[in-house]
Amino acid sequence: MTAYAIGNLHPKPVLDEEVFTYMERIQATLDPFGGRFLVHGAPAREVREGTWPGALVIIGFPAYENARAWYDSEPYQALIPLRTRHMTGDVLLVEGVPEGYEAAATAARLRAAVARP
Repeated sequence: MTAYAIGNLHPKPVLDEEVFTYMERIQATLDPFGGRFLVHGAPAREVREGTWPGALVIIGFPAYENARAWYDSEPYQALIPLRTRHMTGDVLLVEGVPEGYEAAATAARLRAAVARP
């Protein structure tokens, strides 16, 4: 099942050389795990509900295990300080939904679980 690394990042107003180095080197850390950028540092074009400060990063992986192995890998762990010294934010790993997923079926399961005494 597809998985994603998602970041909501808040860069400092002036980017340092380390951030550029991070950006230049990150793809090489993704390649062995099948990772690819789906969204890279894009500000929200429209915030329809709530607030969304920062820049969004979404990286897709073929499976959750790939995403976790990438994040825990030595090459990526070595790059993390280049980013975190110059921007704050949240990074998470999530699984996608399986092929053919239907929200209505999930709602029916939840409704049945709630209805049980």
